[in-house]
Amino acid sequence: MSRVMIEMNELIDEISMGPFGSDIKVDNFVDKGVPVLNGSNVTGVRLTEESFNYVTLEKAKSLKKANVKRGDIVITHRGTLGQIAFIPENSLYDNYVISQSQFKVTLKADKVDPAYFTYYFHTNEGQKRLLSFKNHVGVPALAQATTNFRKLEFPLIPLAEQQKIAKVLSDLDAKIELNNKINMELEAMAKTFYDYWFVQFDFPDANGKPYKSSGGKMVYNEELKREIPVGWEVKRLIDIENNIVTGKTPSTAVEEYFGGEIPFVTIDDIRKQLYIFNSERTLTKLGADSQSSKYLRPGDICVSCIGTIGVIGIVGKECQTNQQINSISITKAYNRYFLLNALKKFFEFNSSTAKQGAVLVNMNKGDFSDIKILDCTKELKEIYNKVVSSFYNQIENNLKENQELASLRDWLLPMLMNGQVTVGDEILRQAQDDKLSMVAEDKVAYKKG
Repeated sequence: MSRVMIEMNELIDEISMGPFGSDIKVDNFVDKGVPVLNGSNVTGVRLTEESFNYVTLEKAKSLKKANVKRGDIVITHRGTLGQIAFIPENSLYDNYVISQSQFKVTLKADKVDPAYFTYYFHTNEGQKRLLSFKNHVGVPALAQATTNFRKLEFPLIPLAEQQKIAKVLSDLDAKIELNNKINMELEAMAKTFYDYWFVQFDFPDANGKPYKSSGGKMVYNEELKREIPVGWEVKRLIDIENNIVTGKTPSTAVEEYFGGEIPFVTIDDIRKQLYIFNSERTLTKLGADSQSSKYLRPGDICVSCIGTIGVIGIVGKECQTNQQINSISITKAYNRYFLLNALKKFFEFNSSTAKQGAVLVNMNKGDFSDIKILDCTKELKEIYNKVVSSFYNQIENNLKENQELASLRDWLLPMLMNGQVTVGDEILRQAQDDKLSMVAEDKVAYKKG
């Protein structure tokens, strides 16, 4: 497959910067309308549509050059450089407005496929080109962004080949997105069960009927200022699970302690997904063994307690954490998902009260251990654990599969782009047989569930 280097200017139909900062103020935001993009929306190849601010249609029309539509490319020129995403044909909205830190590109449809174009700029070669006119002083920014972007060279191949390559990579990303969607719904289901049973107290009674709604006996709890089921009581976290581990960083003076196979988890690692399998930083066995009491096992629960409070994850692989994280080393399996959701509820409540002026400060080990939890019977927690464990097992399996799919995509991406592998190659067919066949199977299984 031959690549011809073409100046970007020959491939661009339109390019323009985002609005001035004064053009979109906080006062312009409304509850519904035209979405305004920010950096969180362009972290991947496709537009991420999890959260938006909005402006009115009239305001959007007044920012005509900052409007983007399906097929357009959005690039960050200030702040987190290297971000580039395209708006897919199945986007939630017809139109969007880019921010002052972004610029947009509309490509010539008869020459370039938007997905292929964006995937290219997610390769090392593409990123190197994109960042070639980066400022090295002050706030990270692309100098004269639109002017210099027009001058970049792009390795052009026939449009049909672009579309084939984009299809292979998009299929992998589609499977990852499907898994993420399933996981969100499974987490929501587990939360619904928790709220119904442990907040509304309509857990199944001895006859399988909703306890409170069926007249189950309640008693007033002075501490909670509300009625709770008979036999339930408020306990400290440490009295439910007594092994609380505060993370620690091994001595940075010993180089041999770092760069091994053992994940060294920070808050950013927990943010990425519910189950923690790997991390940006790692420890050697020598480093981890230098603080052997800090080991965590699969199934333990990690909670951020310094800086950003209340980010929660489940250990998926033996690891250690830094000192910003307190963890519950689970000794009774029936407590795992009960405490996971109880802590989520605790931090959710405290986050909402913080917005009203009550600030949730950093939590040391003692503060964390003293978190108050409304505890119930062992038998009910065992039933809850049995009900939701299948949800969490599927979430864990989906996340493991996502790692494999992402690794395959990242391995294929540069080789497809530089022609080392072509769409008809046996190595690619085998990869598709092994991985992409799971898409249809899982869709059917999910619908059946």
